Amino acid sequence: VTSVITKIGHYRWTVCALLFFATSINYMDRQVIGLLKPTLMVNLHWTESDFGDIVATFSLFYAFGYIGVGRAMDKIGVRLGLAGAVAAWSFFACLHAAMSSVLGFKIVRAGLGLSEGGNFPAAIKTVTEWFPVKERALATGIFNAGSNVGAVVAPIIVPLILLFWGWQMC
Repeated sequence: VTSVITKIGHYRWTVCALLFFATSINYMDRQVIGLLKPTLMVNLHWTESDFGDIVATFSLFYAFGYIGVGRAMDKIGVRLGLAGAVAAWSFFACLHAAMSSVLGFKIVRAGLGLSEGGNFPAAIKTVTEWFPVKERALATGIFNAGSNVGAVVAPIIVPLILLFWGWQMC
C-alpha cells in the first residue's frame, strides 16, 4: 500500500509539471498574434480595426471557453477533456498558417480562444482531484507560473521563428 501511495505522490507532481507546460504553451499561443502584428498587417493588408476585431474575437470566445469547456471537464473528466482541449487548440493554432483573410483569422482565433478556455478549469480541477488540501496552493502556483513563463518565452522564440521560417511557422 505504501509503495502505491508513493507512486501516486510522484505521479501527481509529473501531472503538475504537465499542467505547467500546457499553461506555458497556452499563453505562448495567445502572445503570437500580438508579436506578429507588424508583419501580418503589412503582409495581409490589415487595418488597426481588422486587428482589433481579430483580438476581440479571441477574447470573446476565450470567455465562453471558460464556461463551456469548463462544463465539459465536469462531464467527461479532465483526462479526456484537457487532452481534447490541447488537441483542439493545437489544431486551431496550426490553422493560422493557412489563413489569409480577416474572416479566416477571426474563425481560427475563435476556435483557439474557445479551446484554450479549457486549460484553467481543467488544471484547477486536476489539482483539486490529485492533491491533498495542504499541497493545492503549491500545485496551483506551479501550473499557474506557466502563464508567466509562456508570456516571457514567446517574445524570445517568435521573432526567431519569424526570422528563419516565416510567420506561418509561428
